[in-house]
Amino acid sequence: MRPTEDVHVKSLTPIIAPDSLKQVFPSPDGGVELVTSARAKISDIINGRDETLLAVVGPCSIHDPAAAIDYGKRLAALAEELSDRLLIVMRVYFEKPRTTLGWKGLISDPDLNGTNRISKGLGIARRVLCGITELGLPIATETLSPVNPQYLADLISYGGIGARTSQSQTHREMVSGLSFPVGIKNPTSGELAVAIDAIKAARSPHSFLGISHDGRAAVIETGGNGDVHLVLRGSDKRPNYSKEDVDEASSILSEASLPPGIVIDCSHGNSRKDYLKQEMVLDGVLDQIRAGSNICGFMLESFIEGGNQKLGDDLSALKYGLSITDACIDWETTERLLRKAWEARG
Repeated sequence: MRPTEDVHVKSLTPIIAPDSLKQVFPSPDGGVELVTSARAKISDIINGRDETLLAVVGPCSIHDPAAAIDYGKRLAALAEELSDRLLIVMRVYFEKPRTTLGWKGLISDPDLNGTNRISKGLGIARRVLCGITELGLPIATETLSPVNPQYLADLISYGGIGARTSQSQTHREMVSGLSFPVGIKNPTSGELAVAIDAIKAARSPHSFLGISHDGRAAVIETGGNGDVHLVLRGSDKRPNYSKEDVDEASSILSEASLPPGIVIDCSHGNSRKDYLKQEMVLDGVLDQIRAGSNICGFMLESFIEGGNQKLGDDLSALKYGLSITDACIDWETTERLLRKAWEARG
């Protein structure tokens, strides 16, 4: 008899339970206090109770743990120096949504060679998060798999839902149960209605299938996430960070009684995928902030070296500190732009 299930499945491999992984890589000393404090401050920022400017800054994706920690050390020192006006959160993204095919991130393929050793990837990801937490730096990440938060969420202060997943019911349900503030981007089409619907859905209770902390299948019931807010990232056709765009979004948010704070992604559609134009976008954002806009934060794609490189078969040829996904501004530019943002907030 021919089987009628798992027809296209090559294998099923048991994986470590979330609680077991946390025993191997426990939250560092002071980690709970850092995460709790950062989440509360971000909530105050997006809800208009705190004038500190949120800055989500870091590589497009993490592929080299050593380079990530190196970058984190630089960012942590600057974050402390500028902390009276900026809350700097490091972008630590382990999952990459793909339009078709490509490297799907450190969790899916930690060896960068298509072997897809996901158990290893989860361990490396948690170890990196612990290392960055030890630096005293809050962490932001984009969540694609609804399973991964059980392994990592205790170390996360800010989350993102990207343009390709903002319309997904699965992700809206997942966000409703996440323990940290989450920014939802407008889709690549630029329609604000999709993101607004996603915010409304994620603020509501849901029930869905997931896994428990001991790794068993479970029904997850949520109460809704009140710290979900809008991120403007531009579209395939044009940027959407102008005063007119922000005013329109602010009006829609107000009418829907949603959090007023808007975060601007200086990359992607707003920079027309030219990493060097992130500074131009940020300049426009800072002008609006000086004028009293509802913009409460910004995102920059940044790494040690500027630009990006292709992932090939020869991993020894990869340049240290250079992105293998979207192009990033270099560290010197990052430091200059963050100081510029600090001055604008004064």
